[in-house]
Amino acid sequence: MKTPLLSWLFLLRICYVSLTFHTFVVSTQCPGDQQSLLLKLKNSLAFNHTASKKLVKWRNGSDYCSWEGLSCKKGCVSHLDLSSEAITGGLDNSSSLFGLKSIENLNLAFNFFNYTQIPSEFKQLTGLTNLNLSNAGFAGQVPIEISHLTRLVTLDLSTLDTLSLKLEKPNLKVLIRNFSELVELYLDGVNISAQGTEWCQAISSSLPKLRVLSLTFCSLSGPIDSSLLKLQSLSVIRLDFNDFSIQVPEFFSKFPNLTSLHLSDSCFDGSCSGLYGTFPEKIFQVPTLQTIDLSGNGQLRGSLPEFPKNASLRSLVLSGANFSGLLPNSIGNLKMLSKIYISWCNFTGSIPSSIEDLHQLVYFDLAGNKFNGSIPSFSMAKNLTLIDISHNLLDGTIPSSLFSLPMLQDLDLSNNLLDGTIPSSLFSLPMLQYLDLSYNSFSGQLPEFGNFSSLQVLDLSSNSLEGPIPMSIFNLRELNELSLSSNNFSGSFPLNDIQQLKNLSWLDLSYNSLLINHYSSNSSHSFPQLRTLKLAARKLRTFPDFLRNQSILEVLDLSLNQIHEIPNWISKLSGLSKLNLSCNSLVNLPGPFLNLTSQLFVLDLHSNQLQGQIPMLPLSASYLDYSRNNFSSSIPADIGDFLDWTSFFSLASNHIHGIIPESVCKATSLEVLDLSNNSLSGMIPQCLTAINGPLAVLDLRRNKLSGTLPDNFPEDCSLQTLDLNGNVIGGQFPKSLANCTMLEVLNLGNNQVTDVFPCSLKNISSLRVLVLRSNKFYDCIGCLKTNSAWTNLQIIDIARNTFTGEIPGNFFKTLQAMMGDEDGAVSKINHVRFQDLGFGLYYQDSVTVTTKGLEMELVKILTVFTTIDISCNNFNGSIPEEMGMLKSLIGLNLSGNALTGAIPSSLGNLRQLESLDLSDNKLSGTIPLELSKLNFLSFLDLSSNQLVGKIPISTQIQSLSADSFAGNKGLYGPPLDDGSPRLPPTLEGKHSNSAHRIDWDLITVEVGFIVGFGVAVGSLVLCKRWSKWYYKTMYKIIVKIFPQLEDRIGPHRRHVHINQRFTR
Repeated sequence: MKTPLLSWLFLLRICYVSLTFHTFVVSTQCPGDQQSLLLKLKNSLAFNHTASKKLVKWRNGSDYCSWEGLSCKKGCVSHLDLSSEAITGGLDNSSSLFGLKSIENLNLAFNFFNYTQIPSEFKQLTGLTNLNLSNAGFAGQVPIEISHLTRLVTLDLSTLDTLSLKLEKPNLKVLIRNFSELVELYLDGVNISAQGTEWCQAISSSLPKLRVLSLTFCSLSGPIDSSLLKLQSLSVIRLDFNDFSIQVPEFFSKFPNLTSLHLSDSCFDGSCSGLYGTFPEKIFQVPTLQTIDLSGNGQLRGSLPEFPKNASLRSLVLSGANFSGLLPNSIGNLKMLSKIYISWCNFTGSIPSSIEDLHQLVYFDLAGNKFNGSIPSFSMAKNLTLIDISHNLLDGTIPSSLFSLPMLQDLDLSNNLLDGTIPSSLFSLPMLQYLDLSYNSFSGQLPEFGNFSSLQVLDLSSNSLEGPIPMSIFNLRELNELSLSSNNFSGSFPLNDIQQLKNLSWLDLSYNSLLINHYSSNSSHSFPQLRTLKLAARKLRTFPDFLRNQSILEVLDLSLNQIHEIPNWISKLSGLSKLNLSCNSLVNLPGPFLNLTSQLFVLDLHSNQLQGQIPMLPLSASYLDYSRNNFSSSIPADIGDFLDWTSFFSLASNHIHGIIPESVCKATSLEVLDLSNNSLSGMIPQCLTAINGPLAVLDLRRNKLSGTLPDNFPEDCSLQTLDLNGNVIGGQFPKSLANCTMLEVLNLGNNQVTDVFPCSLKNISSLRVLVLRSNKFYDCIGCLKTNSAWTNLQIIDIARNTFTGEIPGNFFKTLQAMMGDEDGAVSKINHVRFQDLGFGLYYQDSVTVTTKGLEMELVKILTVFTTIDISCNNFNGSIPEEMGMLKSLIGLNLSGNALTGAIPSSLGNLRQLESLDLSDNKLSGTIPLELSKLNFLSFLDLSSNQLVGKIPISTQIQSLSADSFAGNKGLYGPPLDDGSPRLPPTLEGKHSNSAHRIDWDLITVEVGFIVGFGVAVGSLVLCKRWSKWYYKTMYKIIVKIFPQLEDRIGPHRRHVHINQRFTR
């Protein structure tokens, strides 16, 4: 028995020695002590031990090949993944990492190496096939040593911190020249700054096996060179957010393996460079294409083609591109389509019913187009999680198919024309978290909500909902935002019950007929901590008491209430950034409130009864509105020191006096300055018009400002509105105002400016409103004979000056804004306003116009309101025929000039005309029959001209007063008389503008005739000698003319004398 046992022991010993030797051989194949190098690497790296999930677990004595983030081949580290380890430094050229020369895959992504340069010693890791340094916090030049890694299959140096890495020396061509095996290249965010042919040819000549090319945010420019077609394996192309200003080349459709094409940009408004032209439809039809993203290219036009059956497309993203036309019914052929993002394009027509065939849909976003018709069925898309078809023209009711979508989380139907009631089934969707039905025409009562726990956002504002708000709304325990404003809700709302909604942070109940019930209690601490509370127009007399404990409240809107005072505890609202107390009855501001203002971003106190000194201004405020109060002080001399961050500042409609202090020019962030309707005097500070900042609106109208308008507007002037109406400003028109090429509203009316017509404004194409009324402008306006750029001009008022000469007809050919037809005008209806203020606020332009014989103020200037007033000047000649081209003109006043000739029949083309005043001219001829077709004409004044003939018959004309035609002797017919013809007048005279003024010319003739006749007859009657001479002379004359009368008259001559004497 001993011999076998010894044999086994000997065999085991041999096996142990063999195993030990084998292990030694393998380990010695790895360069250096792998475990030692790894531990040394760990100790050299600076990382967050709490956030780390890999490095923190590396321990000496354990099998390093089993450590987190590691894998080995034959005992050598081949794979090292230290991504997302919160590493903040410790990697340089001396790092032990570069001793691990057997590594094939290295991932250091999503760390932060504190903007250090990528170590050049990466060249030691020549076995690398996959290197990922993306978003690792490296910066500076990419070292040329990376090009030594010739076995690379994947290289990822991309970074979200754009332009922190760069490729200059070496450039892209040098870096990749040895990467013949490279399949995937990610350099997103690396500043390459290369021309199209340069980077395209570098890639196509060096990377024959490339499948993935990702170069977003690389400052690349075009054109995209066709040499890329050499890369027949190319499958994924990502070139988003570069400096392309090119048309998309059609050769993209020739890549046989193309699956993904990303060319998105951020030019949503079309104001910056980006892709332009028409997108080639063939690219959509590439059989292998699965994803296409063209979003944000506002100048890129296109339409969707007919899609073939069984196409591969899964993601269609066109948001913000200028695509238009219909959504083809063949979109139903894209059976694999899961994402449709075509929001904020210009698509029209109905949403095709074939959408129902897209069973794989997950995201469906068609917001911001012009789709009409009803909402299609989605009943078969059981994986649908988002539907956004807001901001369209959809009508009808909410379809029942929406109630059968078990995965639906976001539903946005806002800003459409939907009506009917809101079905209760909508609130039974188990996963629904976001529901926005605002700005529609839903009516009826709001249904009960039931135990519906997932809804987080509910917005039903701006509808016609009525009745009480169901108390079951307090069952929505996950609710974070609730907006029910601008409806017809009635009944009471128990504000204390919102304590049940522990997660509520946004509440808006404004503009309803609700009675807000709130009682003070010790439980105010249990109210949810709101960030936004809006209770505008709720007839509140005091601040709700629970607000005193709202420590994180940021937005508070209590406007349009009946609040008389601000409580002292308002100082507890230390987080408040936006406060709107406008349209209340506040008389003063307490001390604690003034302490609160230091952190306010928006403060709106307009339309109260605040009086005395202008209150201290919040230093951090961007929006300050103190207008329509009773402040009666002067503007503080140092006011500019408080307006460093202010973009909107208004003291309009107070009783402010004194001068405009020059310190206001320190407010370099101002976009709107409104000091109108006060009693300010003195001159406009020179520095105010010379500001090189973002000032877009300067409104100083209706003050007592004098002097001249400074002629120092800068070359990069950003003014859009300049309103100085109703001051006593004189001098000449400033030539430098032509630098304000974005000007939309210019109102210098009712001043004393003395100059010729400001022809320098002709090239400002943005101009919409031009008012020069009641100044001292003179001479002809001949410069308008040549084409101007006033395609947007809609209000022209140059009345009550001394302009002379003829009215140039060519001028009216350029006024495109006045030529649109009715349908086009209605579709573009809007207001002239400055709306780049952010935070949901804007400045509303207004102007005073004279129309229908009355002066009225347009507090909102509709973009479809068009009027021309050139009355009370010295224009002569005829009325230009070209005026008949202005088909959308609403008001026309040419009265008080010296115009001659006939009324042009082309005025009958002005079918939108409501007011026409041609009175007090020298117009002749008949009234054109075409004027009888002006169905909207409610004011017509043709008085005091030289018109003749019958007044045309129409319902509109016959409904007018006779005064409209007075002072035209040759006119007849209703409403002047019964329609009997009159003889033409033998006497002509100049008549005044009023139908009730005395015609002194006619009276003078009549009085002269009566006086002369009386003197002659009286002399014959009273003087016997004169009467005898008169009759003797007359007798001789008559007998000579008619000798046959001698026989008849002779016997009666004495009888005549007897009668004469008797008469005496």
